[in-house]
Amino acid sequence: MKFKALLLAFGFAALSACNSGNSKTMEQKDQSQEIKKFFEEYQQERLKLSPLEATLQGDNRYNDILPNDLSMAYRDKVKTFYQSILDSLGKFNPDNLSESDRYSYEILKYEMEMGLKGMSFKDYLMPINQFSCMTLTIGQLGSGQSAQPFKTVKDYNDWLGRVKGFYEWCDTAIANMRVGMKEGVVQNKILMERVLPQLQDMLVKDVKKSLFYMPVTNMPKEFTKEEKAHIDSLYQVAIMTQIIPSYQKLYDFIKNEYIAACTDKAGIGNIPQGKELYNYLAQLYTTTTISPDSIFELGQSEVKRIRGEMEKGKDGTGYKGDLKSFFTYLNTDKKFFPFTTPVQVLDSFRSIHEAMKPQLSKLFNKVPKAKFEIRETEKFREASASAEYNQGTPDGSRPGIFYTPIPDPKKFNTFGMEDLFLHEAIPGHHYQISLAQENESLPEFRRFLIYGAYVEGWALYTESLGSELGLYKDPYQYFASLSEEMHRAIRLVVDVGMHLKGWTREQAIEFSLENEGESKEAITSEIERYMAYPGQALGYKIGQLKIRELRSKAEKELGDKFTLAGFHDAVLDTGGLPLSILEEKINRWIESQKKNS
Repeated sequence: MKFKALLLAFGFAALSACNSGNSKTMEQKDQSQEIKKFFEEYQQERLKLSPLEATLQGDNRYNDILPNDLSMAYRDKVKTFYQSILDSLGKFNPDNLSESDRYSYEILKYEMEMGLKGMSFKDYLMPINQFSCMTLTIGQLGSGQSAQPFKTVKDYNDWLGRVKGFYEWCDTAIANMRVGMKEGVVQNKILMERVLPQLQDMLVKDVKKSLFYMPVTNMPKEFTKEEKAHIDSLYQVAIMTQIIPSYQKLYDFIKNEYIAACTDKAGIGNIPQGKELYNYLAQLYTTTTISPDSIFELGQSEVKRIRGEMEKGKDGTGYKGDLKSFFTYLNTDKKFFPFTTPVQVLDSFRSIHEAMKPQLSKLFNKVPKAKFEIRETEKFREASASAEYNQGTPDGSRPGIFYTPIPDPKKFNTFGMEDLFLHEAIPGHHYQISLAQENESLPEFRRFLIYGAYVEGWALYTESLGSELGLYKDPYQYFASLSEEMHRAIRLVVDVGMHLKGWTREQAIEFSLENEGESKEAITSEIERYMAYPGQALGYKIGQLKIRELRSKAEKELGDKFTLAGFHDAVLDTGGLPLSILEEKINRWIESQKKNS
């Protein structure tokens, strides 16, 4: 009776408003259920188109498929898929979604729009480089030491399906490069010269010495003699008739035809539509609309600022010479080269992990369940490889792996090992990627999203946590953290410089040598990486600066209510985000902390 009287007192307007609110709640609930189903359907269709991605995620349903992603038929299929997802998203009203679903909606819309935009360029006519391409990926997978599983007879048969796909991919790669030669869409000559020894390493005469025979030598004990003999026979045939011929025809084509047609220019700005492609890649890898010109200017400003910090860091070591001679000292003095075996290098990284463990719980409330390993980079790719992190699987069947190349342990420099571990391993990539994959409250497609500015920005940000984690007690290791930050600032300058402003490879190398402590050999390798992977190097510093900016804002606005562990949770607990969405999220988090305290 009391409730009825209140309704009469408020009148019909109040009743109407109440019904309207209930209607909106119901509509929101219906939309939420519908869009969650849509996100799941999207992910399932995406994995069919991207079976390698499925394998990396521990989904083994498509382990026998290697799509010919260079073919026009495949590209048309992907383009149609992107457009259909965008059209379907248009049926949802983001105002009627929960905050989490709205983020997912915005992210998926962003993904599809950027994907469609990228389809307009002809980078598929330059499918091979020395840093990141199918010829390297297939070697990692086929070695049995990476994401491709070799645990069951079916696993072994699945891999043979991918071998067949690789054979076809190589034919299309050569056909596309021939088109590129006619249209002037070609790689840099030096980069392709770097590719030749990688391909040559695969051209073994003895099948049993092939990288791709390794899974045969490591077959599970549970296999019967008949199964082992059958697999052995199939793999020898596949290596001899498909794998080696694939690498041979690529090698012959690149050496005898392609290199002569390649460009001497360092950047893609010199190929047809190259400047437009670079502008797109800058937007893609920074997840911002910051212009390359602005990025170039920001890089120069950061180089100047960090150089001042490095001068102070050098003085902190007691060294009396100038900064350039200090760089030489760091790369030549015997005390920085104590190792004689790869095991010693790996053990040194493990000791860094042990040293920081007591402090990790103070900076992070949430830690991954995923296991973690430190390994030496495989010999077949170490010459052109950098230290890197390979993600594990959510179910724990494959650990997260920190790889470091050790071509010669006697030349492995201790300078920067702490900083490197923070970035590539813990709490950098391993924490961020693993926590995202393990977060089952997110739609599956978001658990595996990799945005360079967010992922690499986070990893670069974690390098600044060394002192808070009990590291950088050695002034040389602290200086190394400054040097690595400088390294990422330099990238903003040289990447834009080469790809948009006409810088030569040598000009970029010289700029780097003037401002950081890496050896000329290492810097040359890095510059060639940027040449092969335009725009990717921009995300690190742009992302780090944004996370640092958001932390400073939170510290200022929350004062005593700010906790670093809480901020880190807020950055990490919803997976990878474009920087604009991350900023919106942290601003909301700051306001919620004000209200809740």
